[in-house]
Amino acid sequence: MRLFSIIILFAVLSACNHQVVENRFNEKHRPQFHFSPPSQWTNDPNGMVYLDGEYHLFYQHYPDSNVWGPMHWGHAISTDLIHWEHLPIAIYPDSLGWIFSGSAVIDHNNTSGLGSEKNPPMVAIYTYHNHVMHDAGQNGFQYQGIAYSLDKGRTWAKYEKNPVLPNPGLWDFRDPKVVWHEASQRWIMALAITDHVGIYSSKDLLSWEYESDFGEGAGSHNGVWECPDLFPLTDDEGNEIWGLLVSVNAGGPNGGSATQYFLGEFDGETYTSFDTLTRWIDYGCDNYAGVTYSDIPAEDGRRIFIGWMSNWDYANQVPTEVWRNAMTLPRTLTLTKNENGYIFHNKPVDELKKSEAYAQSIEAEEAIELNDSLYHIQLEIELEEEGFLLELSNASNENVTFELNDTLFLFDRTNSGITDFSEKFDKLHTAPYSKNSENVKMDIYVDLSSIEVFINDGELVLTDLVFPTTPYQKVSIIKGQKHLKKGDVYSIQTIW
Repeated sequence: MRLFSIIILFAVLSACNHQVVENRFNEKHRPQFHFSPPSQWTNDPNGMVYLDGEYHLFYQHYPDSNVWGPMHWGHAISTDLIHWEHLPIAIYPDSLGWIFSGSAVIDHNNTSGLGSEKNPPMVAIYTYHNHVMHDAGQNGFQYQGIAYSLDKGRTWAKYEKNPVLPNPGLWDFRDPKVVWHEASQRWIMALAITDHVGIYSSKDLLSWEYESDFGEGAGSHNGVWECPDLFPLTDDEGNEIWGLLVSVNAGGPNGGSATQYFLGEFDGETYTSFDTLTRWIDYGCDNYAGVTYSDIPAEDGRRIFIGWMSNWDYANQVPTEVWRNAMTLPRTLTLTKNENGYIFHNKPVDELKKSEAYAQSIEAEEAIELNDSLYHIQLEIELEEEGFLLELSNASNENVTFELNDTLFLFDRTNSGITDFSEKFDKLHTAPYSKNSENVKMDIYVDLSSIEVFINDGELVLTDLVFPTTPYQKVSIIKGQKHLKKGDVYSIQTIW
């Protein structure tokens, strides 16, 4: 009888636990095909690295509150960049400070000596933030430390001689992004230092030497520089081009946080941009602190990017409770050229297509009702002088609109739903657009609390949060109906 009771109790507890897990990702506005933490606060993606079939995503996380606080590194893995398995917290704060943003690499040659030839370490390089020094107004409160794992990121040990890069007495000294530079056989670190990027080198990940600075007179300086990422790409002619991502807070093209980028050359010591123009990876308000994956296999060859899908203007106030904030769709960065030289295109990784299924076509002359809350709209438009205007709306008379003309793309979320949590949220967002082909392609990905728009395969991108009281399930073409060449809707499966 006692054994029977124990079995029944175990079954009840298992059922309850299953229900908790199921409910955890069914909250109102919970993203259904974007990564979000099981609970509480998240911001920057960190330590994005690939190893043995697994994409690791670490992220800034505060497990005790849904607003920003003492930072940890949360952890998840995926085999396809779309479906994620949540793992225990990887790196905790200690006596040296909170664990701010950084990167991770596979030390294949065991240059650090932290692993072995047969079992090279996964090494995380991150910023320690000494909040006691910070609160006392003392400079030098940020410095770089490392931790390492010998079991594919499941458990971590901190290097006993941290910090590996002390602070020389500066206020902002953070967010190390490390890459192996094959030509010089050294590790290269890009570090955010107030309004520029410092470049450091190391042979072993343990001792670092200053090489140079980049940033004076280049790009946007309307806010503090954060989360740099320096990496090589190859153009269609086989030329090596070095990209540099730099997040800027504030001063984005539509207010608040945003990420700019440069394209140029790197000789192992100095980064030289081709020009000093300000280029934005995304013109929306909700793509920040994005960086790219390390150690993607050569046979794959992609440069894969993920950003934090929020904005410091209102990230602590968005109307969610159980969890707060999420990541953008993973995107592939590629090089192309326009009248201003090289530019990035970025569009969702191909793996997302496996979660899509054709739903219905869009009728130009009449509104259509969707059966789905999660979907991808694919349009082809012959853009004429009158322009094109698409509306998504719901039964609560809330809507968002997307307008395209010869000079601008406009994303209006002023009537998108819940907006009163911040006076900086209720805005019309614009981006410069120059028609360079007869037809324009537009891809719109709609989740329960976000919309990502990609024009011409990611030549122009806008990512914005939305918080409708009910999902947008009505699609209407308000202007330019006769110029719609093709319109299709694809439903997207939940990843949870």
